[in-house]
Parts: sequence; C-alpha cells; structure tokens
Amino acid sequence: MIKLATVFSGIGAIEQALVKKNIPHELVFASDNGNINVKASEEEIREQIIGLDFQKTKQYIDNLYKSTGKVNHVEESYFANYEITKDRFFQDVRFLDGTYFTDQVDLFVGGSPCQSFSINGKKGGLDDARGTLFYEYARLVQEIQPKVFIYENVPHILKHDGGKTWEVITSIFDSLNYEWHVDVLNARDFNLPQNRRRVFVVGFRKDLKMDMFSFPQKSILTKTVEDFLEPVIDDKYYLPEKGFGYTTNPKNKKRVSVNAEVSRCQAANQQFNWCGDFRFESPKPQHYQDPKIFVGEFEGIEGVVRKLTPRECLRLMGFSDDFNIVVPDQQLYMQSGNSIAVPVLEAIIDQITMTGVFEKDVTYSLSI
Repeated sequence: MIKLATVFSGIGAIEQALVKKNIPHELVFASDNGNINVKASEEEIREQIIGLDFQKTKQYIDNLYKSTGKVNHVEESYFANYEITKDRFFQDVRFLDGTYFTDQVDLFVGGSPCQSFSINGKKGGLDDARGTLFYEYARLVQEIQPKVFIYENVPHILKHDGGKTWEVITSIFDSLNYEWHVDVLNARDFNLPQNRRRVFVVGFRKDLKMDMFSFPQKSILTKTVEDFLEPVIDDKYYLPEKGFGYTTNPKNKKRVSVNAEVSRCQAANQQFNWCGDFRFESPKPQHYQDPKIFVGEFEGIEGVVRKLTPRECLRLMGFSDDFNIVVPDQQLYMQSGNSIAVPVLEAIIDQITMTGVFEKDVTYSLSI
C-alpha cells in the first residue's frame, strides 16, 4: 500500500495513474486552492495563526477561503473521484505544516505554478526561493521526508532568467538529502497524441540507497486525436460564424489547430477565445436550422467546426472515462489543461517501482 500525498493536486493525475495501474494506495493528504485568492496577505494570516495547533490552523484557513464566497471547483472534482476526507484536504499549501506528516508518506507529488524567483545574485538555496510556491513544495519535502518525490513543471523553467532560476532550484534539490534525477518528457512519446513537454524531477531519499532509477524509454505513438473523440456531440460545442472564421483562418495557426492528428499542448484557456484544438466535421441536418451554428467551407469542403468536449480533453490527458465530471465545462477545461499527462506518470511509476523502494519496510501511523 503506497502512502501518497500531493500538493497543487488539481484533478489528481498521479492518483489517476495509480488507479489505472491498479496499484493499492492511500491518500495521506492533498492540497489545492482552486485558484481562489484571499484578501488577507500572507503576513496578516500568519499573525492570526500564531500559537494555533495543526487542526485549529486548518480550520482557520478553511474558514478564510469559505468567507470569499467562491467555490473551489478543483476540490469538487477531486472529492468526486478519490477517497479522501475533508480533514485531509488543505486549501493553502503555504500554511500546511509538513512536520505533522513526517515519515508518513511514501510518494509526494506536485507541480508548482511557474513563478519568478527573486534571486538577487545570491543563489542561496531555499532562502532565495522563499515567497514562491516552489519554495513551499521544497519545504514540504524537507519536512515530510517522503521516500520518493516527483516534481513537474514547464521546460522554460530550465532557461528562466538566463538559467539562474534553475541554478537556485538545483541548489535546493541538492540540499534536501535526496538522490534526484531530471529529464524532459513529452506526452506524445508515451502513446498520448498531445505535444506536451514537461520537466520531471524524481528524488529518492538518500538513506534508502536507491541508485537504480532511470527515466522511462520512449514508446511509439500509434494513436491519433481521432481515437479519443466521442461518437455523439452536443450541439452546444459547435461554433458560430465568427468562431468558424477565426479557427479556420491560416493566420491564426499559432493559436488554433483543426483536425490535427496530434493535439497541441492543452492549456488552462483551451477552447475559449477559440484557442486550442478544434474539429471540422460534416454538418448534421439540424445544424442548417440552428442560427448559433455556422455551416461554412474549409479547404473546399462544407462543414462545421466544434470545440473538443470536456471528456475528450480528459482523454487527451490520459484520464479514463470513469473520471466523474461534476463541474461546469469552463472549469473542467482549465482543470484538464493544468493537469499532468497521466501516461507519463504511469511510465515513471513503473520505473520507480522497479527500484523496489516501496517494498522497504516502514511503520506508518497516520496522525489524522
């Protein structure tokens, strides 16, 4: 039984990977604020929680987010798909005390939003990253001491600020007492027809003496986007005249692709403002009668253009159709675009499992 903890948890890509591989696991905790901002500054919040114990701190933070009146749609999706209780889901990673979970986690996974680092030329490790969400991830690794961690981010993090950001990150990983490995993996190399390159860092706690890890080898892409499409599409996904004209205009090919065999990298704003992958199809009889749907010509053929459906976007991230959709389309598009490609994580998990790290005996006693 793998003890799993995640931050910036989103809709649970690593959770989905373990489910799809039928690997027994237990969720120690998850954390995601659903892109909700609270009015109080971090300093003001810390003043209020001074002296509070773990549970009362969580209650204070939960109430703070509840007072915004906004719904955490990420939390809704997460609870609809994974077995976790409210006391193990945290709204704000900044106020999560990892020492409460020391030595209770086998696998710790997260991909912090890519934020700028305030380096000031010092390259001082964890202190230089303070104030960024990457700092919170590294801090929790240090406090929790998981057997293994997986960190994911965009490839640009390697070149950000002329490479200085990655120098800081490297110094931080070096300071955590983990043997760590880094590589850039593309989802299309794991039989998922999406061009999605991401940096992955996998770390093993040094006292476990795991030196056999290597990143998974590429596989041959045998599928196309068409293999992931739904057979029946609701008419609400078809575009009006303005959208048809924009998406089929070759001038907009940097933002849009139509009928691509391999999809563009899914993003949080996919399918909105006519951005992302679209499908050109033959019109159905009712499309000629619907004023909201435009029937036009593309490359000499009459047809209609539609968005990908939320289910199709989930499929193109590697999520199974067992994943329950419980949020509005716009929220699901964002959640899918912000996720990690599941087949890539499945392949990484295979490589981690081969090291035998999860077979080492550790006695757990969950505090919650």
